[in-house]
Amino acid sequence: MGNRVKGRPKKKSHKAATHSGMGSKRKLSRMGKMRKKDHSGIDATFIGRSACLKRLQITLKDFRRLCILKGIYPREPRGRAPKNKKGQVYYHIKDVRAIAHEPVLEKFREMRAFMKKVRRSAGRNEKDEAARKHALAPTYTIHHLVRERYPRFVDAVSDLDDALTLVHLFAALPSEAHIKTSVTNKGKALAAAWGSYCATTSSVTKSFISVKGIYMEADIRGSTVRWVIPHSFTQNMPPDVDYRVMLTFFEFYETLLSFVLFKLYSDLGVRYPLPLSLTGGEVKGSASAILASNLRALTHALNYSSGTVSTVVTESIEKSADGSEVKVGKVSKQSKKKSRELIKSVGAALNGLNDDSDDDKEEEDDVDVAGPLKAALESMAESEERMALPELDDNATKRRRLFAGLTFFLSREVPRGYLELVCLAYGGKVGWEGPNSSISASDPSITHHIVDRPKLPSSYDSLPKSREFVQPQWLLDSANFQFVLPIAKYAVGATLPPHLSPWVDDEEEGYKPAYAEEVERLKNGEIVEVGSEVVVASEASDDNQINASSSDEDDSEGGDEEEEDDDDAAKARKSKQVTKQEKEAHDLAKVMMSKKATRLYGRMQHGLNQKQAKVEALHKRREEIEATKGKSAKKRKMKR
Repeated sequence: MGNRVKGRPKKKSHKAATHSGMGSKRKLSRMGKMRKKDHSGIDATFIGRSACLKRLQITLKDFRRLCILKGIYPREPRGRAPKNKKGQVYYHIKDVRAIAHEPVLEKFREMRAFMKKVRRSAGRNEKDEAARKHALAPTYTIHHLVRERYPRFVDAVSDLDDALTLVHLFAALPSEAHIKTSVTNKGKALAAAWGSYCATTSSVTKSFISVKGIYMEADIRGSTVRWVIPHSFTQNMPPDVDYRVMLTFFEFYETLLSFVLFKLYSDLGVRYPLPLSLTGGEVKGSASAILASNLRALTHALNYSSGTVSTVVTESIEKSADGSEVKVGKVSKQSKKKSRELIKSVGAALNGLNDDSDDDKEEEDDVDVAGPLKAALESMAESEERMALPELDDNATKRRRLFAGLTFFLSREVPRGYLELVCLAYGGKVGWEGPNSSISASDPSITHHIVDRPKLPSSYDSLPKSREFVQPQWLLDSANFQFVLPIAKYAVGATLPPHLSPWVDDEEEGYKPAYAEEVERLKNGEIVEVGSEVVVASEASDDNQINASSSDEDDSEGGDEEEEDDDDAAKARKSKQVTKQEKEAHDLAKVMMSKKATRLYGRMQHGLNQKQAKVEALHKRREEIEATKGKSAKKRKMKR
């Protein structure tokens, strides 16, 4: 037995076969491999930012730019912190390897080496040589990064929220410090191109004015896109904001928006970007002026590319006269002018035909040709519009009919950008007090004059009396409710109704505001507007019936009241008994629950009780406001 002591267990031989009871180090030693430090496990999966810079051999500035362009963000390791260092920023090793093979990284290195030569020439006071070298600096594109991050067009559209918000922000910022004029102009151009598309295709679905800005929502190819437009005030530039990071985001979002707009405009049959001859040259002026020029350019391009009725008539006339083929869409300005004159002459002939038919009606019964011909021309115009805008679905067509036939004129104190966008998206016509307006202030076709003043100035007395003066909130509320609201509550100087958010689900919240209920009854035809007062239609129609049948009801009133009291008492007893049974069943089910389920149920009930308390507080506040309004109304009547 050798040195073995009796009663002690036999020691395991190092040559024994491996089994599950062995430790990891002993297993690795038997395999002839030793684990190296920081080469496996969580310490090797996540590395810090300094290690990333050392591995990639780039500066912190270039690393930040690459992470933003590639869409790589720090990750938080699960469990313990790598190397027991808490509070550090960690990146996944696979993300770092993806950056290492990025072509833009090579361009950054070339740029860094090139700028050394430029600085060397500048240090030697060779200004001309430094300027010449700086003009030859290497450039790069990030188109491949957009295609890599968004392989499908739907993915790009669904991720436009932040891009549009940042673009509209840069369009409103002043050109100073780190923000150059070219960046601001590019932001204005992108915002105008996006607004033009949304207005032309009636894509705007919701809008809301808040303290932070104007929230807008559009439906693009079945995807909901929401963005914020800053108020047209002088923007404050906080010193603690890193504008270089924002400019890097803008660099990527600019390319992304250009891709998306090119696809959307191409589907409309219009080239993007729009030619400078149509937009009026370079990007100049305010964002509203640029939006108006882009809208005109897009409308002109759609009319030119779609081929109107006048173009078809001119082509047929020229083809029959000359016997030569004319290509569609390549008609000269002179032919378009002739076609417009031909259409006008056709309309004049139709009107003369109507007059002649009225004069000769007594002599003989002629066939009415003008009516069917006009209807045919209108249907052709509608079908032409449908062909020109294939993006219009049923909902967009419904939105386009909301303000159809209405003409709005914006006063100079009213912000023009988003109001013009809403008006045009819902089928209205817009004019403004300023240059390049297609509608003058004295135009009799204006139906609504948008004014944001406490009272109308005396200069407005000379305007036609056929128009209505309303405040800007009326436009947004009518668009959100999909209903042309009465203007009595939105008159100039009147106290406006609450501006309700269209993104709040009243059924889910459990509380519906009073104005939302009033608008719903108005849409259902339960409320009608009589002058400046709102009357319940059912009550107004029943007043005469109640007065006429009051004498008949007095006779049979006594017997009916006794029967109703008995029925109410029976129903109350029955409901009380049912409520008692339900409560007993509920308590029994709660007793049968496990401890874990009881705690979960308690937390659920606590949340429901909090929600119910909030709803009850809103109802109580609403009753107090209504009571206060009633008292003030009584005081006014007493004073009168």
